[in-house]
Formats: sequence, C-alpha cells, structure tokens
Amino acid sequence: MELRHLRYFIAVAEAASFTAAARSLNISQPPLSQQIKDLEEEVGTRLFERSSRHVELTEAGANFLDQARMILGQVDHATNQARAIGSGQVGMLNIGTTGSVLLGQLSTLIARFRDRWPAVFVRIHEMDPQAQEMALLTHRTDLSFVRKPRHNAELVGRIAWHEKVGVALPEHHPMARLETVELGALRQESFVFLRLADSRFARYLHDCCVGAGFVPNITNEVVESYSLTSLVAAGLGVALVPECIRNLSRPGVIYRPLADPAPEADVYVIHRPNPGPVVASFLEATQSAFK
Repeated sequence: MELRHLRYFIAVAEAASFTAAARSLNISQPPLSQQIKDLEEEVGTRLFERSSRHVELTEAGANFLDQARMILGQVDHATNQARAIGSGQVGMLNIGTTGSVLLGQLSTLIARFRDRWPAVFVRIHEMDPQAQEMALLTHRTDLSFVRKPRHNAELVGRIAWHEKVGVALPEHHPMARLETVELGALRQESFVFLRLADSRFARYLHDCCVGAGFVPNITNEVVESYSLTSLVAAGLGVALVPECIRNLSRPGVIYRPLADPAPEADVYVIHRPNPGPVVASFLEATQSAFK
C-alpha cells in the first residue's frame, strides 16, 4: 500500500464518484478504478458499494476513511516539520559565551533571531573560553562567542563583530576628566585584571601594556570582565575592559576610551565544520547584522 492509494481513496470517498475524483486528480477513470480495486484487495474487504449512478462507502470504508485522513495528516505534518528543520526554522541552538559578551551585541542578536525564528529554542551556556572550546568539541554546544580564541584545527571561526578596549577608572581619578586615555599613561597605576591563567584575552591585554612600555602592576585577578568594575568602584585599581562594559552602569566608575591605536576586543564566533541548518541560520543572521 502506498500513499497514493490513500489519496485516491479519499478523493473517491469525498466526491462519491469515480468520474469526479478522476477529474480532480487529473487522471483517467480506468487507472483510478484499478488503484481502488488494488487497495481493496490489499485491505481484504470492500471499501465502496458501487452502482451505475452512485458510489457509497461501506462501513469498513467509512472507518478506513478516518484512518486514511489521519495518516495523510501525519505525513503532511512530518513533511512540514522536516522541511522546517532542514531550513533552520525549527530546532534547538546551544550557545557558549561569557557574561561580558552577553553585555554587548550577542543578547540583541539572539533577540532578533528569536523574533525571526520563534520555533528555534536558544539556550545560553555561560562559561570560560576553555570550557567553551571543550563544549563545542563534545557537541554540548553548537556555537561559541569568545575573544581571542585559541586556534583549533577541529573548529571554524571568524570575527562576529568588532569592539575596542577602554579603561574603567574610579570616578575621582584624575584621568576621568580626559576624553581619551593613552595606554602608556597608565604605567604607574595599579591594575585589576582578568585572570591571566584562564584568558587569552587577558594575556593579550598584558602584552599590549608591555608594548606600550610597561608591565602592568596587577593587584587582583577575576574571571569575568564585569567583575572588574566592582573592584574599580572600590578603588582597588583601574581595569582594561571591552567597550561593551560601558553598558553596565555602576556607581563610582567612569569609562574612557583608549587613544588609538587602542587594543581590540573583537568577538569571534566559533563552531564545528559543516554546521547544521539551525546553526547556519544563526551564522547568516550574525553576518547580516554586523556587515
């Protein structure tokens, strides 16, 4: 039994006529009659009572009609669902990232994507960059957004959007009056820093300081960029932070851009090769949003 047998059967049942059903199916009547005869033989009972003027369902045929409609309905649903999944409109997307990236463009990007594809469930996994890489490799996440990713031949990455580095200062700091701050002018300051052992971005910022002619005097280290602002507000030092940290309003802290050439805090999107439809849709949305 094939799906066409069910479609032909439903057409005859609804039209109560082989002639009218054949016309609606755009086939001739003899092949249609033969298909229904084959169906009845396979089912093992008559589905129609036929006369020269009328075609009527038997009791078995009436029950079979309900089942045939249900089966074709399920097939249509499965087809539509598969098509939606295949086009990236339905599914689940697991994204690994850090809290500071969420403070920037990523949260807006996710919201826009959800507006366009509401049937895709997006789950955020906040974790450090090393854990993000492992989560991708073990298929626990589908995408990661990270600064200064480590090269890994098993993963693919590109810049999602550009971002600069600024400095967070206690509000009464003399440099808070400046429009921009030279990185080299911070050589005498105490720094609160991202943890060098965990963050390639932190090591990059450390190297930028060295390139500006000084080794930063680091008094405290934390895991997340937004945690730095608490230490700055307490007067424990200044901090080099991505510009998105400006979105985190905290009393007692002033943000100032660094003078060019300022260090970069570009955010990369990382994923496995040959992404599935949902991941591909999100990557396309990322590229469109930040051209």
